[in-house]
Amino acid sequence: MDIKKSGSQPSAKGPSEYFTGTVRIDPLFEAHDPARTSGASVTFEPGARTAWHTHPLGQTLIVTAGCGLIQRWGGSIEQIQPGDTIWISPGEKHWHGATATTAMTHIAIQEWLDGKPVDWTEKVSDEQYHKRSPDPKFL
Repeated sequence: MDIKKSGSQPSAKGPSEYFTGTVRIDPLFEAHDPARTSGASVTFEPGARTAWHTHPLGQTLIVTAGCGLIQRWGGSIEQIQPGDTIWISPGEKHWHGATATTAMTHIAIQEWLDGKPVDWTEKVSDEQYHKRSPDPKFL
């Protein structure tokens, strides 16, 4: 058994190579062999977002606070809010983050495969991020 006390793991700033804007990552749990699952609480300040990326074994997001956005490659931008649970299929290219005016926090859960849980690609451009959704009040 391994008990991680609340606050015992340091917060980290989301690296600028993979995030736009201010992002804080708070580790929740790590994968311990033979398990492969890890999780973190991720907070995006208004306008902050991930780069486009995929997960080799998929990812589950649980929105815990604020108002966010998510987009799958080729799809429209969708609003996400507290209580929403999102499943991203293995290899599905996507991004997620806060709206332009409201911060968002989610728990991200993913599995590691061959030493990594994510494959990062290009950054989400401002044009892509600001593309109008069906409800523009969330952008």
